[in-house]
Amino acid sequence: MKFSVGLQTGRDSFLKFVLDNHSHVSEVYFSWGDFPNGRSTQTLHETMAPWEALQWQSEALEALHRRGVGLNLLLNATCYGRDSQSRAFFDKVGTTLDHMFDRFGLESVTTTSLLIAKFCKDNFPGIKTRASVNMEIGTVQGMDYIAGYFDGYYMRRELNRDLSAIKTLHDWCSGAGKTLHILGNSGCLNHCSAHIFHDNLVAHEAEISQMDNAYQFTGVCREYLRDPAHHESLIRDTSFIRPEDVCRYAPWFETMKLATRVHRCPEMVLASYIRGKYSGDILALLEPAHSIYPYVLENGDPLRIVRIGG
Repeated sequence: MKFSVGLQTGRDSFLKFVLDNHSHVSEVYFSWGDFPNGRSTQTLHETMAPWEALQWQSEALEALHRRGVGLNLLLNATCYGRDSQSRAFFDKVGTTLDHMFDRFGLESVTTTSLLIAKFCKDNFPGIKTRASVNMEIGTVQGMDYIAGYFDGYYMRRELNRDLSAIKTLHDWCSGAGKTLHILGNSGCLNHCSAHIFHDNLVAHEAEISQMDNAYQFTGVCREYLRDPAHHESLIRDTSFIRPEDVCRYAPWFETMKLATRVHRCPEMVLASYIRGKYSGDILALLEPAHSIYPYVLENGDPLRIVRIGG
């Protein structure tokens, strides 16, 4: 199994780790410029001006391309507001894709927008289109509806441990000439009712940050998990795949995506999955990385919740 990992702008140590372990990394995914995406804008950096962050990204992408690592551009915001259908927006997308393809050998785009996918397929046949995990696609029917837009699909997180469902989706994709993709270490709670609301806030965070805001929102998951009564169902309520179990997915996936773009220690995440082994609180590998202090979810067979010091 190889891995797809997210680039952290300005983090030289992680870039070096990825380059040093490039034989285990099939691709790196990243956002660009001020395009809304599924995470905080990657060019907003504590110690870098936006132009410095873009320069750092450009040099990082060149280094990855030279090492033979594939590149995947994220245009996966759940909403593009007034730009969703505008000619100016698609001119900007086209200029960006031209630049990315010519300079870095961009291989694929992951998006939630059927219009962005259509634009890519109409104008950039050398770039593959991939349906974002944020689209929550989990059925053959759902994939078939949009088969004209996408070359591949991230399946919804909730199916990660349902090997029978994965086989069904994989078999259809194989027959239809499509690829199936999986996210291995999401910390999001399954079937979260606030997920779309939260993703929409992230999509509009640049404009939201300019307002005099009455409320802050960081997700319901952290608040939910403050109650120890909810810890008993934590394994059921999550979709993560342990590093030790990655080999079970080899029949259906050549690559597993790892969420690393905002993780505090992405080197630890990638190293653990490469080794196929991790000792300690398995929640620390996830993004978001939940804390249920004074408890931890200790990795082992079986997984168990343990009180620290107890």
